[in-house]
This record gives sequence, structure tokens and C-alpha cells, in this order.
Amino acid sequence: MSPPSLGRHQLHTQVDKAVATTAEYAVEADRERRLSPSAVEAIVGAGFARHFVPERWGGAAGTCSDLSEAVSMVAEACTSAAWCSSVIAGAARMGAYLPLEGQEELWKQGPNTVVSGALVPRGTAHRTGGGWRLSGSWDFTSAVDFSDWSLVCARVPEDEEFPLWFFALPRSDYAILDTWDPVGMRGTGSNTLVADDVHVPAHRGFRRDDMLHGRSCDSTARCHTVPLRAISGLLFAAPALGAARTAFGLWRTRATAGADSTDTATPLTAASLATTIDAASLLLDRVARGADAEAGPIDSVLRNPVDCALAVRRLVDVVERIYRSVGSAGQSSSLPLQRVWRDVHGLAGHVALRFESSGVDYGRHLLAESSHH
Repeated sequence: MSPPSLGRHQLHTQVDKAVATTAEYAVEADRERRLSPSAVEAIVGAGFARHFVPERWGGAAGTCSDLSEAVSMVAEACTSAAWCSSVIAGAARMGAYLPLEGQEELWKQGPNTVVSGALVPRGTAHRTGGGWRLSGSWDFTSAVDFSDWSLVCARVPEDEEFPLWFFALPRSDYAILDTWDPVGMRGTGSNTLVADDVHVPAHRGFRRDDMLHGRSCDSTARCHTVPLRAISGLLFAAPALGAARTAFGLWRTRATAGADSTDTATPLTAASLATTIDAASLLLDRVARGADAEAGPIDSVLRNPVDCALAVRRLVDVVERIYRSVGSAGQSSSLPLQRVWRDVHGLAGHVALRFESSGVDYGRHLLAESSHH
């Protein structure tokens, strides 16, 4: 995507336009619990839906670094819009593991087809002569309201070796239940997707194991050969970076207005907040560059989730410090800080961003590695 800096005064790219549009509709998204059609049009127009689509179908087969930067830009305007931008890119990436016939059907209308993803195996699929019969209910499916297709994970009891599969469903094959009403990240519209005994042709399924290990059906682009755990945390962490930058900008405006030349505490706080955000940004940049490298770090599958979880933990700390420091006036429901505060706490609860689970795996790896020296 190669997004430009947000500091420019002229909006020259589609990503800049998405930033402006999602900022305009951020309050509405929070109130209505879903993105406005205008915001959806802006993020699709900016290229998020096609970012990881294989080139043979007109996509960009883009990099994690470009996506992460663009997502964090949008998050400065609306955390929920940034989250949806990231997850539709990530869900479309999964389409590269379908058989070619399935890929052709998925992107028949072009690379801007919006795909939502349900990664937790909450359904069951039984084999039939021409594919599967699938039923299930997948809650917390972000961006599902404006999806054209969805890729859902389900268990196939007949497949003992690889029981978990993903299945591509067109919008006509699933219903959406209005179940999303959280405190934070309200605009993501992460409602419940329901499939009731739908037929899925054989060319619209793939084993989850292939995605976990980066065994794409046809593409050799790095974004399709990178193992899932080396990239998944980044998709959910990038919105937190932009949100924290917005919170810091709001705090700095208030701090500058009350500046006192004899005050040393406020400048020290500014330095502490800014460098913490920078440190988190550097961690996420390392994750992205490692995921993009053809010969990425051998331990990136274990280290990257830890880096993402730690970065988000630090970004939440920044927003929390700011929120506590501004007093009641700064926490008004009419101001954006309270929404940012709710959003970063909401996204930090995602399973891919929990330091404890990923930290145990990485710590065991480090200790085992040490014992071999």
C-alpha cells in the first residue's frame, strides 16, 4: 500500500481518504455498532480487501509492513475501522489456500471482494459425495455485516488426521445475528454468523493445517507462505498503535495549553509516553519485517506473537496513563479519548494478543535452546 505520512496537509492517496472518511464517521460507528457504508467504501477503496489477494486474481500480494502501517494510520481516526481493514485483509489472505477453482469463484467479481473470517472451529462439516454439509454458529465475526464471502473453521469428524478445515461461504449461505454490543471496539460489527446445513462444494474447502504452515495452493508470494502465527498477532496489534498515537496527541494538546516553564513533570511524562509508543512501534515493525522476509527468523512463529502481545500491553499502558491523568473533563462522552480508551482495552482482550499463552510457548523455546548450548 505504501501509505504516506499522516502529517501531510494534502490527501493524495486512497489511504489518506480512508483516514478522513473513517474519522468523519467514527462516532456513528461507535453508536450504531458497525461501520457506515461510507467508511466501508473508503477502506475497500483504499485497497485493504485486495492487499493479500494473489496477483493472478488482480490482488497486490502485498507485505505485512505496508499493511501494518496503513492500518495504524486508519486507527488514528477510528480504531474499529482499522480493525475491520486489517481483518478483511487477513481473511482474504486465507483464500489463497483454497483450490484454484475455489479461488476463482471467490474472486470472480474482482479482488475487492470483502471476505470475513471465523477462525475458531465452532461448526461441523460432514462429507458428502460432492463436498460437505456444514452447520455452525460463529460469534465475534468482525466485518461480517458487509462481507461478500466468509471463511469459517469447522470440524470434519470423518477426517481423523486433519479434522479442522476452513470453508468458503458466499453471502447467500449464511445468516447474521445482531449479537455484538460490547464496551469497546463497538464499530467492528463483530456479530454472529450462522450456517444451517449448507452444501459446500469440494473446491471450497482447505485444511487448517495448510494455513498454519503457509502451504498455499499456488502462490509463492511471501504473504501466502508465511506461517499463520508469524503474522496473525500483527493483524490485531496494528490498530492499537494508531489508537495510542491519537490518545497521545489529545493529551499533548491539553498539556501544551497549560504549559508552565518551571514545570518538569509534564515534559518528562511527554517523553515517557512518546518513547513507549515508539518502542511498541519498533517491536511491531520487527514482526512485520520478519514476516515479510523470505528467510525470516527461525523462531518467528514463537517470538512474533510475544512481541505483538507485549507491544499492545505497553500501548494500553500509555492510553491508561493518559486517561487517568486528564480528569473528568477529558473523559467526557463527547470527546474521543474515552472511545480510544474503551477500544484499546477491548482489542487487548483478543486471544492472539494475550502475553501469557504466547509467552509460555516462547519461554519454553528459549529454555530448550539454552539447554542445547
